[in-house]
Amino acid sequence: MQETNNLGCILGLIILLLIVIISFVLYHLLQAKKEKRELENNFYVLERKVNDLELETLESKLNPHLFKNILNSIQSHAYQTYFALDKLANVLDYILYESKKKFVTPKEEIDFALNLIEINKIKISPLFELKIKTHIDKENKLYEEPLLAPLISIDLIENAFKHADLQSPDAFISVIFEFKNNAFAMTVSNKISDKKVLKKERSGIGNATLEQRLRIIYKNNFKLDKFVENDIYIAHLKINLLEYKTEMFTAGR
Repeated sequence: MQETNNLGCILGLIILLLIVIISFVLYHLLQAKKEKRELENNFYVLERKVNDLELETLESKLNPHLFKNILNSIQSHAYQTYFALDKLANVLDYILYESKKKFVTPKEEIDFALNLIEINKIKISPLFELKIKTHIDKENKLYEEPLLAPLISIDLIENAFKHADLQSPDAFISVIFEFKNNAFAMTVSNKISDKKVLKKERSGIGNATLEQRLRIIYKNNFKLDKFVENDIYIAHLKINLLEYKTEMFTAGR
């Protein structure tokens, strides 16, 4: 009888010891999981800060570059200065105030791009074919939600006016803005000039800046295609804003 009681006590102690060990292990596993979550959150915050810093550096190169191009356009065509200055005022307001925001609405960016095109029109002859089209679902709630990086449309537009063949009888520039199916898209195409554009020391900043910004901000939620077809340069940009918004919401939880 005594032996049975001793055996029961030993078994009880073993079970108690196992419970203590299991509890200890579970506690440390939970603590490790918590610490891992905190480290992941800290890493995410740090990554965002680094990305923000890189974007600030890129944008500091972008804005003066754009402003210089605009002023050069106006200066070379003084007879249209009044009209150009009116559009320039809108563009400058956007650059000075809206572009400082992390995001703007697709509506704001498209309005800005249309003003920018009007300023660039003073570079070309009245007979030059400039086609501007918009296909916009204004009922979509994302159209007026700040999800689009400001000044994202500049480089494709400036590139078209810079490299278009302005002398050829079949020359043209076409810009199409679209906002549908929760995505912002723009397609810019132009007849390529046979004249070689002189390379400047800081040329290429715009294209490099655009691709870097897109990768940093939208990661896998964008597509940028550039190709030449029958002497026509075509650039197409599409950003899926709904997927981006969903990822941002999930990451912020």
